[in-house]
Amino acid sequence: MKIMRAVIAAAAASALLAGCVQGEDAPAQQAGGGDAVTLRLDYAYYNPASLVLRDQKWLETELAAKKVTVTWQLSAGSNKANEALRAEAIDVGSTAGVAALVARANGAPIKTIDVFSQPEWAAIVVPKGSPITSVAGLKGRKVAATKGTDPYFFLLQALDEAGLKPGDVTVTNLQHADGRTALERGDVDAWAGLDPLMATSELEAGSKLIYRNVGFNSYGVLNAREAFLTEHPDLAQAVVNAYERARQWIKDNPDQAVALYAREAKISEAVATKVLTERTRLDIDPVPGEAQRAVFEKILPVLVADANVKTEEAARTALDSLFAPTFASAS
Repeated sequence: MKIMRAVIAAAAASALLAGCVQGEDAPAQQAGGGDAVTLRLDYAYYNPASLVLRDQKWLETELAAKKVTVTWQLSAGSNKANEALRAEAIDVGSTAGVAALVARANGAPIKTIDVFSQPEWAAIVVPKGSPITSVAGLKGRKVAATKGTDPYFFLLQALDEAGLKPGDVTVTNLQHADGRTALERGDVDAWAGLDPLMATSELEAGSKLIYRNVGFNSYGVLNAREAFLTEHPDLAQAVVNAYERARQWIKDNPDQAVALYAREAKISEAVATKVLTERTRLDIDPVPGEAQRAVFEKILPVLVADANVKTEEAARTALDSLFAPTFASAS
């Protein structure tokens, strides 16, 4: 009996410990049986509006009365934001539009609920002094890119337009910051760059953008887990509303926006100015729909050919079910 009681006690302790560990990621319980909700968002240096939201704490202030806690997690790229959504580590994440499409086509239960910018955040970059002057010149070369992100999809489209296949270059899969480092060290011949890292390399290291095409950049979008949208549509709406406020704040306070962006992203104000004023269009329709679909339709064959999606059917099914426009329509 003593042995049995010891086993039961050990099992109970183990269950309690497991519950505590699980509780680090699961919503906490309020006294009285209610749920204390945590709204988990990402912020990213390629998403200036997220930096404004995190700094101004509008959501924290608005939702405090509802006993909602807001937490923030840094996304180093669209691929990382999608990984966090898939792992249920965040509820809403910011990615490039095509990155969201690919994630959904490959089984991630996410919906695009808002368009926060039309950026020209990706281009093909070569180091200072490089003899390469065109995409065609990349044949047989080593190119750094972060798979699963807009710069990688930009590279695929640029190669296709130049009559090259992905296999005509050697893609070195590096996270964006590491890609910049590899370029400037001469470890790769080119880089599918992402701002603000790209603008920093351009201004501070003399790197050159040899191919630009805003039409190959697939918008900045907010994606939410479907379960979150079902359980907390009010919080999803609050996030979209706050993003609209952040976009307007940036337009109304350009100097403050540049200073905040430079501080938060740890970049110079010259870089922040270039990204915000030259390569980020905020005056757009925030409702996801036909504008994004038009971009996706162009790149879809390239995604299929490069096996970024399992089948064309899966990609088209994802395209038909990706957008949840009601939140941005209501904001």
